[in-house]
Amino acid sequence: MQKLSLVILFAAVAGAQPLRYEVKRAAGPIAIDGKVEEAAWRAAASIEFVFPWAFQKGAPQKTVARLLRDDRYLYVAYECDDADITAQLEHRDDPTYRDDAVELFINPKPSQSNYFGLEMNARGTLYDYFYLFPEFLLKRFDFTDVRVRTARTPKGWSLELALSWADFEGLGTGKPPAPGEVWTANLNRWDGTEPARRLSQWSDSEMAKPNPHNPKRFGQLIFID
Repeated sequence: MQKLSLVILFAAVAGAQPLRYEVKRAAGPIAIDGKVEEAAWRAAASIEFVFPWAFQKGAPQKTVARLLRDDRYLYVAYECDDADITAQLEHRDDPTYRDDAVELFINPKPSQSNYFGLEMNARGTLYDYFYLFPEFLLKRFDFTDVRVRTARTPKGWSLELALSWADFEGLGTGKPPAPGEVWTANLNRWDGTEPARRLSQWSDSEMAKPNPHNPKRFGQLIFID
């Protein structure tokens, strides 16, 4: 009976549907100032991160993310509860994941496994790259039309990101996604310092150790009007 239960559990997990998020058109202008205050953000559905690795030390701190779009940009907002903000790195392409940081991994062409990575610390320092998964991570790749701003909040910090559709040309079309188009993505957060370091995510990467890089477990972004 126990063996049969394990088989059923494995089948259920293996057949689990990917998480889905509808990226709506922004109902109004968004000022990239790090403050998630516009009415458009409040009208967007929220994503609350999960903590897949129970053995990680330190108290879990809540992260909520939202996504919106218009004809020029993809917008992402993160709101991070944080009682112990640590962010030292301040130069483009510094390894910001070593600080308190949030991440966006995004793939405009889900039929293949390569993706763009953006990792931004609580200072707003950006580390961006293109990952030819799993062989090569191209650190010299830079988005050319990207804006990142952070702000302190009563509970911690927040971050806003604006990312031009034109920068996806090549893997994507370089144009706004058509209604109903599907990309894949994951959103992550690195929080705290060793030995109390924590990784939380939108979609559980299902790695044995804390590791966000598993495009097979990305969620789906569905672009709607």
